Amino acid sequence: MDFLQHYLLNFICYLPLVGALLIIFGINRDNVKAIKTVATVVAGLDFLISIPLWFLYNPAGAEFQFVVKGEWIPKLGVQYFFGVDGFSILLILLTTLLTFISVYSSFTAIGHRQKEYYVFLLLLSTGMLGVFMSLDFVLFYVFWEVMLVPMYFLIGVWGGPRKLYAAIKFFLYTLFGSVLMLVGILALYFYNSDGLAAVGLPGLHNPATFAIPELYKIAPHIPPQLQFWVFLAFFIGFAIKVPMFPFHTWLPDAHVEAPTAGSVILAGVLLKMGTYGFVRFSLPLLPDATVKAVPWVAALAIIAIIYGALVAMAQKDMKKLVAYSSVSHMGFVMLGMFALNEVGLKGSILQMINHGVSTGALFLLVGIIYERRHNRMIAEYGGLAKVMPLYAMFFMVLTMSSIGLPTLNGFIGEFTILIGVFRANWTWALFAATGIVLGAGYMLWMYQRVFFGEVTNEKNKDLKDLNRREQWTLIPLVIVAFWIGLYPKPFFNRMQPTVDRVVQRVEVALHHPDDAAQRITEITGSAPTGTDQGAGE
Repeated sequence: MDFLQHYLLNFICYLPLVGALLIIFGINRDNVKAIKTVATVVAGLDFLISIPLWFLYNPAGAEFQFVVKGEWIPKLGVQYFFGVDGFSILLILLTTLLTFISVYSSFTAIGHRQKEYYVFLLLLSTGMLGVFMSLDFVLFYVFWEVMLVPMYFLIGVWGGPRKLYAAIKFFLYTLFGSVLMLVGILALYFYNSDGLAAVGLPGLHNPATFAIPELYKIAPHIPPQLQFWVFLAFFIGFAIKVPMFPFHTWLPDAHVEAPTAGSVILAGVLLKMGTYGFVRFSLPLLPDATVKAVPWVAALAIIAIIYGALVAMAQKDMKKLVAYSSVSHMGFVMLGMFALNEVGLKGSILQMINHGVSTGALFLLVGIIYERRHNRMIAEYGGLAKVMPLYAMFFMVLTMSSIGLPTLNGFIGEFTILIGVFRANWTWALFAATGIVLGAGYMLWMYQRVFFGEVTNEKNKDLKDLNRREQWTLIPLVIVAFWIGLYPKPFFNRMQPTVDRVVQRVEVALHHPDDAAQRITEITGSAPTGTDQGAGE
């Protein structure tokens, strides 16, 4: 058991990489069946191996678990440092599940260069998993950048008519944010190395480290001005990835042009990397700057909620409608997060998972009908419930999941966020509730036009309903949607340590700004005698 816990994260992270190498060097490109089989087995096995994380993780433990640690570049203080808490475990399970579904759903969707396609999907999985496991900033940044390359090729090679434009736009936007994020990481590193010693606190730091748990310890002592600039650098990098208004313009292009599996991964996992960065780094490391940024972030989140919903309502293309709905839903996530209270943060984290499940499934459903008709225009359909009743049933369930019907996952996330936001500012909650109403409007209007009425287009009269493979790509997501909607307690329990870590820091900065450093030090126990030692010396 000790061996399993020590190396489990390595197995989960690098198994897709091993699968990609096996396809590259061990299978001829003409043997398409073998390529698909290996990719599916590897992705499925990776999901199965990740399931023990759910059961072995101890929600009562405040520290990171399943830790793997070793020297990497000792002179610079760079470590190979993996570890997870309940928050990252939820995102890891979501990633392995959606990767398996994406691979399995691609069997008939991709008709050319299939060897390279499945290799890039598996490489993308390793990059995403590494982001959620890394507890060293340099290691985190390496995985963050590695993940860009396979996604760029998935859009640029297997995308739609404007694929190169969408791929380059996605790459440049994300790279720009990544460079600024790197500047913020280096600022924290050099402050940890030099800044604390300069103010007489040598006992608080490792002279050279990028280890995130160690940097948490110096967070109370980072000057407000430095916090502001580091927060700004992180904010731009993470906001582009979310994406927040006005950094969202790359998202609709990337979604519309990406192949179905690319859209599923993009919506289900890649967008969560931005919100993950805020919860893991910005809020606990930079509490003073976070508190000062709340009005601005809340305003941008509310604009995203309402603007995304209104633009989605005007769309004629189903895929673009779902893409703009992501802008609105991720606005909810950001608003709950920056309510800066326990309830809002729990709702925000749960809604990250909910969005990955429901929106990922909706992109799968749009991709299924596109395979049959090679057309995504809403006006081309009507009466599909009579021709494809099973497809209509799945689409209805996942539409209700997206708009937040009680008993489904979306309701729990949105309701929890609204409670947290109302406690922070009731006017924010009022605007957010308007977004929920608009969301129900555009989703139900789309469903009504596509599935109800008479079949007026001759091309739709002989469409085949879901086959068994397509059903199995959707069933796990429906199960998760009902599970969270009916019994969310296990999810809330696992995210509790992360929520406590963040809320303790930001609440002190919020309510006791004058003595935030001392109060955070007392609460977290991060070198409680450091200040006295420095003064004595």
